[in-house]
Amino acid sequence: MSGAAKKAIVIGAGIAGIATAIRLAVKGYSVDVYEAGAEPGGKLSEIRSGDFRFDAGPSLFTMPQYVDELFRLAGKKPENHFKYIRLDTVCKYFFEDGTEIKAYADRNKFSEEIENKTADTARSVHDFLDKSEQIYNITDPVFLQRSLHKWRNYFNLTTLRSVLRFPRIDPFRTMNQANAAEFKDSKTVRLFNRYATYNGSDPYQAPATLNVIPHFEQHFGAYFPEGGMYSIVRSLADLAIACGLKFHFNTYVDEIELREGKAAGVRIGATSHLADVVVSNMDVWYTYRKLLKNIPAPEKILLQERSSSALIFYWGINKSFPELELHNIFFTEDYETEFRHIWQKKDVCADPTIYLNISSKIQTSDAPPGCENWFTMINVPSNSGQDWDALIAAARRNILSKLSRILKTDVASLIVSEQILDPRTIDSQTFSYQGSLYGSSSNDQFAAFLRHANFSSKIDGLFFAGGSVHPGGGIPLALLSAKIVDDLIQ
Repeated sequence: MSGAAKKAIVIGAGIAGIATAIRLAVKGYSVDVYEAGAEPGGKLSEIRSGDFRFDAGPSLFTMPQYVDELFRLAGKKPENHFKYIRLDTVCKYFFEDGTEIKAYADRNKFSEEIENKTADTARSVHDFLDKSEQIYNITDPVFLQRSLHKWRNYFNLTTLRSVLRFPRIDPFRTMNQANAAEFKDSKTVRLFNRYATYNGSDPYQAPATLNVIPHFEQHFGAYFPEGGMYSIVRSLADLAIACGLKFHFNTYVDEIELREGKAAGVRIGATSHLADVVVSNMDVWYTYRKLLKNIPAPEKILLQERSSSALIFYWGINKSFPELELHNIFFTEDYETEFRHIWQKKDVCADPTIYLNISSKIQTSDAPPGCENWFTMINVPSNSGQDWDALIAAARRNILSKLSRILKTDVASLIVSEQILDPRTIDSQTFSYQGSLYGSSSNDQFAAFLRHANFSSKIDGLFFAGGSVHPGGGIPLALLSAKIVDDLIQ
């Protein structure tokens, strides 16, 4: 292949796959992206149901600079291609006793809100967020921006400084232990414990290091993209095409082909497609089980505890609720029991915490006038053979009862359209093993070190991007995985 542009193949057009493809195209590679689905995006997709539009997957947008960076790399002004607004209220929290707490983007207003609505003080919130920032400053250059699996990355001043400050990231307490020590009121503890669910983990097991996550929202902000979350995919797919890469949809890769211990391309049906570099944006479990069947898999990594999954009801609602925001949380009173059901019993408790996203609050075209599009989600275990039909039916009844009670309205009578996503369909539609949303869980203090690397230590030219590998799940970390792969391909 000498004399021609180097060739790269990316398997999967999830957000990390698209980002990796853009970066390689900017590097001068000729890039082909093979995607089993009919459209790009992976979990970051959309659903249309009658006159309602829903963002089907991730619904919270933080760290937009990682998207903007891709446009700048390609020599374009991001604001000409991708627009978003910063939210004044990140989320609204509802409690059974009638308490409503707004998580304002403004740190002072948020701290005062906690002081006014709970037994905790504004000072305690400031102290907590200061610690969150400290964890971020220590972990970002080491754990998020670089591969943990290359020794050379540990031998520089920035990394050594972070390593020496390792105890300050609070890895030896659970998130709940840290938060219960910081705050008096169970409402505040639950509010901050909830951030463990951002990477599919359990606050009663996961290390307090995960208290870094609030910093992403409170410091960097939460945003809403013009056109909804799926506009992130549309914008980046357009950028990818402008960079010269080719998408191949409805195309299943059957095997990653190896020659003399090196990734040489992929096989699709009976046809081989050669490449200098192969990047899998497929869940790492399926990459080994489906595409690398003839080589020993890293079983310890693949057999790690999976992250939690989600049960989502996409409801078209024939009414408008002015008391609701874009992001809403309806808390259970017994948070620990909810997580015990998810992680120990592998089922769904009778009173789950409900996340309600309503994009039509901002993108009014997502629902007809006077109506709202409700993305109604609860955290559930990954699929290990449960009777999901029974669990879904019970969860639907319990969710409607809870929402109707708190909103003082018969919500069931307002539903004019419904679609459902559960762990089984998440698995079958996005090749996320067992329907887990974030690959492996972070219910271990060393979980960050146990995620699969962004490269293969045994196969030259094979790399991995996406939420199932380092540094983790969610849009920002998936985009960072693409950046790490870009740095590794030198």
